[in-house]
Amino acid sequence: MSRLTRFSRESVSSGGSILQDMPAGGPSLAKPGPLAIMTSEQIELVRWSFARVLPIKAQAAAIFYDRLFQIAPELRGMFPEDLAAQGGKLMAALGFVVGGLDRLGSIIPGVQALARRHVAYGVEDAHYELVGEALIWTLDKGLGAAFTPEVRRAWIEAYGLLAEAMIAAARMRAA
Repeated sequence: MSRLTRFSRESVSSGGSILQDMPAGGPSLAKPGPLAIMTSEQIELVRWSFARVLPIKAQAAAIFYDRLFQIAPELRGMFPEDLAAQGGKLMAALGFVVGGLDRLGSIIPGVQALARRHVAYGVEDAHYELVGEALIWTLDKGLGAAFTPEVRRAWIEAYGLLAEAMIAAARMRAA
């Protein structure tokens, strides 16, 4: 049976990989349920912490890409030489998702479109784990003591929603 990976708060808190296996097929994007797993407190923690990243968004994006290419140098060729504009796109996408965490139905079409574009760039399911690891690492470095275990778990849930939705949409495109 084929498997896909899922970003998981348990695996990070236990010190393992951020992703763990779940059955292929992923969540249904058409109905609430698997995607509606964040609490209102987690959503507020993500928003609160993202607001603290925004003043340093260019530096945060640079740190993110430095980390991503450190842990996955094979991905460097998928990106332009000058990452300034790419960093702006990253922060805009994060802002879009963070702003819509309490109304997932309204952001899913945009997330699906983003996933379809990423397939055209060569993004594969396994890349989402690497991006998640780089994102959580960047937030930890950028927020310092403000990146509490609760904030970490909230971000892991948020990224998990994003990654699951994007992987599912990419698979729909490929089918």
